[in-house]
Amino acid sequence: MTSVQQARQALGGKLRTLRVSVGLTGRELAGRLSWPASKISKLETGKQAPTEADVVGWVGATTGDEQDSASVLAMLRTMESAYAEWQRLLGGGARHHQSTWAGMERRAARLRVFEPAFVPGLLQTAGYARHRLAQAITAFGAANDIDDAVRARLARQEILYDSRKRFHFVITEAVLRYGLCPPELMLPQLDRLVAASTLPNVRLGVIRFGTPFIIGPGCGFWIFDDRQVIVEIFSAELTLTQAQEIDLHEKVFGAMASVAAYGADARAVLTRVMEELRSTLPDNDDVGATTP
Repeated sequence: MTSVQQARQALGGKLRTLRVSVGLTGRELAGRLSWPASKISKLETGKQAPTEADVVGWVGATTGDEQDSASVLAMLRTMESAYAEWQRLLGGGARHHQSTWAGMERRAARLRVFEPAFVPGLLQTAGYARHRLAQAITAFGAANDIDDAVRARLARQEILYDSRKRFHFVITEAVLRYGLCPPELMLPQLDRLVAASTLPNVRLGVIRFGTPFIIGPGCGFWIFDDRQVIVEIFSAELTLTQAQEIDLHEKVFGAMASVAAYGADARAVLTRVMEELRSTLPDNDDVGATTP
């Protein structure tokens, strides 16, 4: 279940509480609002999201309390702002989306990132970034501005050299092994990760295969200071700002970080994968680079 579905169910639960508090059945409330009874059920179970007019009508037909109305409307608006379809996000082109992320990163002093499947954007090479962005453009039918988008993604990486900022990345070993780009492009990407792990304000953790997970790795997420969490799922980018959501993701990140390898141990994983990948190439004398 996604956070959006959970939020919709929580909102439905709040509406049900208001109805029950004044002793109305679902059918009685439907009669007061001139709605089909099925709509009451769908709203309360989270199968349908209410409109603001629905919320105002519901509260007016139950408690009539302005504070109840303000509370439920706040829940609704938080849920709506958290869910932004990829098609809309990419409507202005992939480059525009990269610029939006750059702004969020510039405003943050501390970034914590967990990625179970992809190399984080701030650590991507141009070759890897091009393949990832091409996949998104194809999947969502976005405008093909890939050259500008790649440049914008690489420009974001300048903040890694800002000594005032702190970055903590945790990735799984699967990130290193998924065939998301050709091997000859993945080799320099792995070398890039080795180099990034040596930056003084960057911590890079790798969760090795065979490591027992405290919490199973789900979707990736970015924690910006203690202000917000961005979660990427297939159909949307979720922006979470409620304290309990941020606290939960901080706990998950802590669990992931606690089982990751760092420093020389992380670089040993990276270089081992690089050597294995090099051995699969027909002519591997001058492909990629290895770091001792």
